[in-house]
Amino acid sequence: MRLIDLSGEIYQKCPTLPNHPPVTFSAYQTHDTVRESEGVQFSCASSFLTLGEHTASHVDAPCHFDERETALSVDEMPLDQFYRPSLCLDLSHIPLRSDISIADLQEAEAKTGETINKGDIILLYMAHYDRTFGSPEFLTDFPGLTKESATWLGEKGITSFGVEAVSPGRPGKNNFEVHLVCRNMGFTHMEGLANLHQVVGLGHFQFAGFPLKIRGGTGSPIRAVAIIDELETS
Repeated sequence: MRLIDLSGEIYQKCPTLPNHPPVTFSAYQTHDTVRESEGVQFSCASSFLTLGEHTASHVDAPCHFDERETALSVDEMPLDQFYRPSLCLDLSHIPLRSDISIADLQEAEAKTGETINKGDIILLYMAHYDRTFGSPEFLTDFPGLTKESATWLGEKGITSFGVEAVSPGRPGKNNFEVHLVCRNMGFTHMEGLANLHQVVGLGHFQFAGFPLKIRGGTGSPIRAVAIIDELETS
């Protein structure tokens, strides 16, 4: 078995959208503070961390994009939604600031030699992280799904999909519509993933990306991991 880390880092002022809280990370106690009890000295370090639920690699809970009182918060989501078979589609040829069409998804699926199955988590590798991370364009210039292509994924019966970008659709109308497709069709998505190039061409593998149990949370950071069975891929 091999594990591939698909998570982005959380650090002081890591990239976040303006409508989400920034990250602050600082020392709270250092090893300079030494305590003593009955002749035994001990020190420990701890840090102070503040961040929004939608920071770095994270999942959107239904209540993030669904205003209805019945929409689940992240602590109410079934855990099996975060541990599912997964397939990564290679969309790295799509230009920045471009829409991803149904035809693009169909072509990428065909190239895997496999089919998207009901319950899958579908990862969309757009090479956005490689092309823009560390620049202001990371927050704005990503390719994205449209209402139509998101609907096509939903019709496959997927559990969720994941992207490297901070949003699943291009800024503005497309992004709003993709979120609304998730609301109306009953699936969700993950944003801010990394290292997706490492799972392109592997076929189906097991994905794990569990959220924090935040009471009433509209989302949560996740530690996204691909679990590769070496016997199946050899």
